Amino acid sequence: MPEWDAFVVGGGPAGLASAIALSQKGYRVCLADCASPPIEKACGEGLLPDSRAALRKLGVELNLAHGAPLCGIGFQEASLSFQAAFPNGTGIGVRRPVLQKLLIERAEQLGVEIRWGVKGLAWQGNGLTQNGRPISAALAVAADGHNSRIRRAAGLDAAKRSSLRYGYRRHYAVNPWADCTEVYWRDRFQIYVTPVSGTEVCVALVSRQQKLRLDEALRLVPEIGERLAGHRFSTTEMGSLTVQRRLKRIWREGLALAGDASGSVDAITGEGMGLSFKGAVALAEAYSSGDLRRYQRAHNEFFERPRQMSSLLVKLGDFPAVRKRVFAGLAKRPDVFSDLLAIQSGMSSFFDFTPSQVLGFSREFLSA
Repeated sequence: MPEWDAFVVGGGPAGLASAIALSQKGYRVCLADCASPPIEKACGEGLLPDSRAALRKLGVELNLAHGAPLCGIGFQEASLSFQAAFPNGTGIGVRRPVLQKLLIERAEQLGVEIRWGVKGLAWQGNGLTQNGRPISAALAVAADGHNSRIRRAAGLDAAKRSSLRYGYRRHYAVNPWADCTEVYWRDRFQIYVTPVSGTEVCVALVSRQQKLRLDEALRLVPEIGERLAGHRFSTTEMGSLTVQRRLKRIWREGLALAGDASGSVDAITGEGMGLSFKGAVALAEAYSSGDLRRYQRAHNEFFERPRQMSSLLVKLGDFPAVRKRVFAGLAKRPDVFSDLLAIQSGMSSFFDFTPSQVLGFSREFLSA
């Protein structure tokens, strides 16, 4: 009998969520990471309402003691601005170390063995090893990020499509001025502002330009730069990649990929965390059924809508003339933006638009 039913590589939110979901099914789970908490990463730190719902399935409840409420999303560019409330509840802005701590506590509560500072984990032949010695586990779960070494060694690196942008984030000690995530648009980059407590905001930049950093971007967006002027940084600037990648396969015998290692969408949708949590639940369900093909099918299904929406939004960032017409139309027809947010939240589809909405928005788009 293997020592472990499942051995998870990666102690970020995706790995911890996978360990929790598998443990909830009664499996003996070990999790290992080469780092030690708190493990920081450059991300927008906003969780949408469905992300909070996925966390509840894992037994993790976020409340105002952990962060700041997010009631919706707002877009701004020059004189144009519009926003909409989430149709399916309230999101939350929460610092990544806070979220990781809650996930660790839940995993330990369920009996997951967690090992920090573990070196030498690799996939060799048909199994997981540490420093060349086989690890006795019926299932290995690779939650080791975008550039997963285990994925590559296991021959699962083939992707159907992939795109890359650059992200940087920093926290400011300032009282939030909005109860939503604000997205400030400029040509080929966006700045996100998300409240993460009553006295702090997370400011994130996502761009095609590798050398564009936050200070320069904030000078190009004075409406936000002036708000932050004079307020101290509560963290230093941190960089990361945001990748949109669809893998051809996310499992093989004895191995499943999780989180960003299993594929990802651009950060522009804010759904990365939520997809990791949904994936963890789907993996545990499939493994308990004895058929990891169910994990592949579920993964493809819940990734499809965010992929479509992120592709659409990234294209708006790349084509300024089209974006400005679209935003002019949305500013005059905020009901259309509300319905688009409902589509992103999975509450409706493009087929739910009424003819009057389509005709009205088309008129505003053409006249902009």
